[in-house]
Amino acid sequence: MTKAEFLARLQSGLAGLPPSEVEDRLAFYGELIDDRMEEGLSQAEAVRAVGSVEQIVAQILAEAAPEAPLPTVPAGRPSGASRVQKIVFWLCAPVWFPLLLAAGIVLLSLWIVLWALVASLWIIEGSFWVAAVGGVGSLIVFGARGYVLTGLAFLAAGICCAGLSVFLFFGCRAATKGALWLTKRSVSWGKRGKKEAQL
Repeated sequence: MTKAEFLARLQSGLAGLPPSEVEDRLAFYGELIDDRMEEGLSQAEAVRAVGSVEQIVAQILAEAAPEAPLPTVPAGRPSGASRVQKIVFWLCAPVWFPLLLAAGIVLLSLWIVLWALVASLWIIEGSFWVAAVGGVGSLIVFGARGYVLTGLAFLAAGICCAGLSVFLFFGCRAATKGALWLTKRSVSWGKRGKKEAQL
């Protein structure tokens, strides 16, 4: 089944829901299929990985079905469970908040280190090219002063640097693509988690 067929059947199954909710669900599952395809799956495999349309429709309709009314709590008086949850939440804040903050700082640090390494590789690449140009310039300068052998030595070093820069260029390009892919995936995972939490 293709992505278009999957979304068409999903739209048909959700015809009884409000149009805005149907659009949200279609967008969510469309992005979910796209994410699976970005991970290397074919379109048919990505559609299968999401699940069957019938099960998804049944789950969505079950969630949208009206539930039995819950016992009401007088206004201004939270239930006992709610009060306990709030108390536990704030009592544990000195434990979970520093841990959450530390985890966020560690993730941010890893991201900064990753891009710092990529930037360092490109700086080294640039320095090799500068050394290559400097080797040619040194040959001209030392040759004009009569130090031909010294100039040839600088030229040889410059040629070596030019060769190294060619090899390093491919490494720099691969490292940049990898860092961009990781950044894109982390943003995509964050968006997916947010949408799943909303649904």
